[in-house]
Amino acid sequence: MTPAPSRPDPTMEAIGRSVSRGRAGETEAAREELLGLWSEIGVTGDPLHRCSLAHYLADLYEDAAQALTWDIRALDAADAVTEQRVQDHHAGLRIAGFYPSLHLNLADCYRRLGSFDAATEHITAAAALAPDLPRDAYGDLIRGAIRGVTEAIARKDRTRRASAPSASS
Repeated sequence: MTPAPSRPDPTMEAIGRSVSRGRAGETEAAREELLGLWSEIGVTGDPLHRCSLAHYLADLYEDAAQALTWDIRALDAADAVTEQRVQDHHAGLRIAGFYPSLHLNLADCYRRLGSFDAATEHITAAAALAPDLPRDAYGDLIRGAIRGVTEAIARKDRTRRASAPSASS
């Protein structure tokens, strides 16, 4: 269970509404909303907003190259998020818990694009950071995906994983 926000954050709430819309199958509308928010936030805006938005926006692209662009932005923004900012948003969150998923997503994009060396670099980072994941359903999901992507890289498999977040799901 995700802890309640420490204080209201209209931008995070708007991101959440768009993510829900995308997961409900309204991919194009969700993507347009998130792109509009990105324009408002700007490339130097709140790093937590940029990280969250880019992380979710990447999932709304079927094309691995387009998703990769947003996954890189998410990782770059995470590097600028302070622990205090994360705590201000949700008292139970830690920035270290973001990184396994961010590196997993990058590894998966690079793998799908056939850049197996880059994919290996990021899946290795994701696996090394996996101990920072919670021992819950989310942590289990990410750890399982790390195993799956690691195996796909070893096979040089470029196909989309059935369990990957998707613009069509």
